[in-house]
Amino acid sequence: MNNRKYRREPKSTYINVAPLVEVMLVLIIIFMITVPVLNVGVPVDLPKTKATTLNDEKTPPVVISIDKDSKLYIEEAEITLGDLTVKLPTILENSKSDTIYIRGDKNLQYGEVMTIMGIISASGACKVSLISEADTTTNPNHKKELDRKWKSKRRS
Repeated sequence: MNNRKYRREPKSTYINVAPLVEVMLVLIIIFMITVPVLNVGVPVDLPKTKATTLNDEKTPPVVISIDKDSKLYIEEAEITLGDLTVKLPTILENSKSDTIYIRGDKNLQYGEVMTIMGIISASGACKVSLISEADTTTNPNHKKELDRKWKSKRRS
């Protein structure tokens, strides 16, 4: 007989993190796919500016989009200019927000955006903000290029 005393090996005390990492990667991929879908779905080519971001509010604002063909949308629902005049006061009352964000395509005429802003102002909205994309250019000569373009447009 074997007189050796057998000791039991202690159970492994380490945590296997591989399944946790896999789950986290799947969650990251899900969020990366769903977050862009949560944005307003009307395709608008926004102008780029270096303006600061707006402060978040407790109640979400009403978003009005104007695409390159001058079609109007409240959130994702298309609406005519006449319907906007009639329905906007009711929409503002129901949303409990006095803030409206305007997402206008960068190729729109200035007068078209001002017409919409006039209707919004007449409907009782207190705060109107124009939405743009952040300008991420790092070109140090960018300001000079903008000044040159501005001066050439003013001359013509």
